[in-house]
Amino acid sequence: MLAGLSPARRRLVLVLVALVVVALAAATALLVVRGTDAAAPADPVSQEEPGPVLLVPGYGGNAGSLASLAQRLTAEGRDATVVDVPEGGTGDLALSAAALDAAAGAALERTGAGSVDVVGYSAGGVIARVWAADGGAGVARRVLTLGSPHHGTTLADLAERVAPAQCPEACRQLTTGSPLLGDLNADDETPEGPTWVSIWTTQDETVTPPDSARLEGALNLTVQSVCAQARVAHGQLPRDPLVQAMVLAELAAGDPVELGPADCARLGG
Repeated sequence: MLAGLSPARRRLVLVLVALVVVALAAATALLVVRGTDAAAPADPVSQEEPGPVLLVPGYGGNAGSLASLAQRLTAEGRDATVVDVPEGGTGDLALSAAALDAAAGAALERTGAGSVDVVGYSAGGVIARVWAADGGAGVARRVLTLGSPHHGTTLADLAERVAPAQCPEACRQLTTGSPLLGDLNADDETPEGPTWVSIWTTQDETVTPPDSARLEGALNLTVQSVCAQARVAHGQLPRDPLVQAMVLAELAAGDPVELGPADCARLGG
């Protein structure tokens, strides 16, 4: 085909063909690089470098319930912030998860840390799970829940049935058969990325049954498995000195630690 062309035209055609080949090669290389990046898993968050701690209040959004725990964490040298959840913590838990996401972004920017630790009290633990499932798992080192109704609470069931007008959206989302909890528990209850810990009390009369707090894939601890004689109600969990010591132990550098009766005296039980 080139034989019938003049030398000048032949050179022009060869240059154009060469340019097309180079462009195709560059495009192919770019696709390969992009494909590799997309398929490669994100680097795991280092368990040895604790970052700021975000504390998420439960149903009702009472930040004061976590003030004592935040102070204990601060006294131990941790950067601790109580997240302000919208609608008094009674609205859609997805909105509260968005508030947690904003707080995480602000904490990372403010401190320059590579990850955050999250402590979710009561419904705050469910909020933390919604956030993690929605992408937050990528910036979380550890998620610790305190007395959280991961599989619902029959107290919310009763409220929805007997006084539906007094059971707003967050209340309905915490019923044992709610679509939100069904989605969270359908597959892996603990998304990859952070390590997970669930602490609860066997004497819980708000999260019923208390072992609704058990989270598949997490380190599960009851207060009484550490100190058998401990008397801790649901509302006391964030303020109880023993529970606070357990939280501090589980938020330390490294992987979560199994705690048992041998640790009771050391932890102040």
